[in-house]
Amino acid sequence: MIGLYTRVVKSLRHADGIPLLLLRLYLAPVMIQAGWNKASSFESIVEWFGNEDYGLGLPFPMVLAFLATAAELVGGVLILFGVLTRLVSIPLMITMVVAMVSVHAENGWLAIADASSWLADGTILHSESILSAPEKLAAAKSLLQEYGNYDWLTSSGNFVVLNNGIEFAATYFVMLLVLFFYGGGRYVSVDYFFTPSKSERFE
Repeated sequence: MIGLYTRVVKSLRHADGIPLLLLRLYLAPVMIQAGWNKASSFESIVEWFGNEDYGLGLPFPMVLAFLATAAELVGGVLILFGVLTRLVSIPLMITMVVAMVSVHAENGWLAIADASSWLADGTILHSESILSAPEKLAAAKSLLQEYGNYDWLTSSGNFVVLNNGIEFAATYFVMLLVLFFYGGGRYVSVDYFFTPSKSERFE
């Protein structure tokens, strides 16, 4: 029985590229879209990066905005095809850390304000604004039900309050960290077919 289990587990290595491929297919459009959004409104991104009153107040905003845009746009395309996967993951992970620290950290963990979540109160990752979200949501629903076409407005899903916490950026960081350690994936990435040792590729 142990021998059979060992053989099955050993044979699985030939499919270990599949989860890495799925990570890449999930991450690539997210990064490409984020980079495209920055490129499409580059001047406003530079201003937001540098402005201390309503922005991030970062030094060298032009340089940082360019690096963030290039990392996401170009890096997303490279990750899609599994090209230089480990190398490309590094600037993208840095971008996620910067986003978590400078944009999302003050809002706690949750991306969507859910006051019923155990992360909404009593932890260092909670945000006070989450606790008032149900009241705000109830007020918005009441106004829309009275003055708007509520059924049409909610036909695609319920309204939520965006909290903009670190949840998504942290998730993307973890996924990129996996790609950094394991690469683009066996048989399913360009990187794999350019590894120096054929014995490593087909073992």
